[in-house]
Amino acid sequence: MTDFPFDAVLFDCDGVLVDSEPITSRVLAQMLNELGWDITHAETMRIFTGKAVRDELPQIEARTGATLGPEWFAQFRQRRNDALDRDLLEIPGAPDAVRALHGALDGRIAVASGADRRKVELQLAKVGIADCFDGRVFSGHEMPRSKPYPDVYLAAAEALGVDPRRCAIVEDTVTGATAGVAAGATVFGYSPDANGHSGAEALRGVGVAHVFTDMRQLPAVLAGWRGTGATGV
Repeated sequence: MTDFPFDAVLFDCDGVLVDSEPITSRVLAQMLNELGWDITHAETMRIFTGKAVRDELPQIEARTGATLGPEWFAQFRQRRNDALDRDLLEIPGAPDAVRALHGALDGRIAVASGADRRKVELQLAKVGIADCFDGRVFSGHEMPRSKPYPDVYLAAAEALGVDPRRCAIVEDTVTGATAGVAAGATVFGYSPDANGHSGAEALRGVGVAHVFTDMRQLPAVLAGWRGTGATGV
């Protein structure tokens, strides 16, 4: 597609490609309950969605009175991964959108997630799109700073040999969108009518250029983009 308006597309993973956030939050709520924090699944979604659990350690320790070390995080990751391997589903339309954009851009797509690499790769394999991102998975855990800082998106753009300003980024949370905007990219916000996703107004409030509600729309939205300013659903 010679007139495609972007040189690359960078995807968040959780909540954009896979419907993982409710599963991860359920496991986290269970483990926080075990530590003595009487937190509901809905509250866990509200507080932790879009954030790395490790970055919220001070809040967890303050609310539970526990001192948490590597063993607790290892147990969390194992329980989370077991649940994802059992229950994970794709975001409707995401695999087809990924494959369409992979073809349109001669493979210049990447995943840039705040999650750890093992989780991201497990999820991409689970929904059958790992081949589209072979060698192009970037984890905030491996960066100096994770989202809302732009490091993971800048690393992905650099690896693809693309100016971040020529990238489209697809995000569903304010934390991730903030990172994408800080990287200098054009950020597109996925905001379906589902619990756990930042609303359209919140996404636009941090500089998202366009908000869409169905992942099936994404290839056409990106192909037709002409930089007309912030728009929305």
